Amino acid sequence: MSKHNVSRRQFLNYTLTGVGGFMAAGMLMPMVRFAIDPVLSADKGGDYIATKQKVSELTTEPTRVDFSFKQVDGWYESEETNTAWVYKMEDGNIVALSPICKHLGCTVAWNTDKSNPNQFFCPCHYGRYTKDGVNVKGTPPVSPLDVYDTKEKDGILYLGQLKPHGGA
Repeated sequence: MSKHNVSRRQFLNYTLTGVGGFMAAGMLMPMVRFAIDPVLSADKGGDYIATKQKVSELTTEPTRVDFSFKQVDGWYESEETNTAWVYKMEDGNIVALSPICKHLGCTVAWNTDKSNPNQFFCPCHYGRYTKDGVNVKGTPPVSPLDVYDTKEKDGILYLGQLKPHGGA
């Protein structure tokens, strides 16, 4: 047995320091995990979503393309469906526009306003966009429709992240 005796004061000091250390570690570990977890998780921001649209079937006339993807919200996983207006330009480049009006978020449609043919039209407040998604001056929308990144793989159209339009 050891000849070194521990006084009550030292014992209490060691015990409280140990308990305090465990409590501090218990509080700090979730904070450290919260800060480090996004760095360690895989980035899914650059993924492209396959549509059912064949690139060979695209024309210069905008076509509505619906696509679905899985969305994870915390522990809840759901199947979301979105839409894009897609067409092929004269030079062969593919353009995919968001159908969400930049005025108040209503859904635009192609060529539905008889008085303004060959334009995207928002029925909520009579907003109009040209074929390339640029807002028509003098109508409620203040900015162009957003644009999806696109790519072709095995003849199928893939849509990527939504980005602000470069025009207007």
